[in-house]
Amino acid sequence: MTAVLQIGDRALSSEQIIPRLASYQMLPQLYRESIIDEAIAPISCTQAEIADACEQFYEQNQLIDEKARDLWLHHQGMNRDFLETVFIPRLLKIEKFKYQTWNHKLDTYFLQRKRSLDRAIYSLMRLRLNNAEIAREFYFRIQEREQSFAELARQYSQGPESQVDGIIGPIELGNLHPQVAQILAISKPGQLWHPIPIEGWLLIIRLERLIPAQLDVAMRQRLLSELFEKWVQSQLASIAQIQGKAFGYQS
Repeated sequence: MTAVLQIGDRALSSEQIIPRLASYQMLPQLYRESIIDEAIAPISCTQAEIADACEQFYEQNQLIDEKARDLWLHHQGMNRDFLETVFIPRLLKIEKFKYQTWNHKLDTYFLQRKRSLDRAIYSLMRLRLNNAEIAREFYFRIQEREQSFAELARQYSQGPESQVDGIIGPIELGNLHPQVAQILAISKPGQLWHPIPIEGWLLIIRLERLIPAQLDVAMRQRLLSELFEKWVQSQLASIAQIQGKAFGYQS
């Protein structure tokens, strides 16, 4: 047996590594990184690009001084040479791959995603379904300005929003219940909705502010990563399907 991996006092052969990766549920990660490596293989980086990427990496991870860098490297099981000649250049190639592959599609993709990326600040009060009359009473009190939404939510709302005077957000519409997101998307600031039954609750909702998503630098980076991840998952699904056919079943 020829050892290819030494872990403490244990030496593992190539025949032992794959079964262990499978038992540790690490094969999907191996497939993922192999797919990425194949995709970024044709991409090159200049020394200046790598140097800039190293500086950005140290800054983003707050590895400003040598002591912090050495400690981080120790925890990661790396040395400085591997970090700066393999690890960081690979990250840089991945970013360049994302840009080259999907940057020209970002405007269209952003428009497709914009509604779910818009953020809302809204007031919410929730009551159990058997409190329909009370919910209607609260709605009319707010509408007629007999009591404030914040006061009623603080005293009577039966969810965690009672701790913050009923105010929720800013939160992306895509992270909300679809019915709530739909209501907020078509609301005008200050619009108050009659109690709405949703999943065992009666919700009184008022839009305070809608914050449209912008295709700025941070959003572009986020959407590039989103498209990249979708691509990776599609590649993994293709591998699973091929393996399923090889073993006589459909994945």
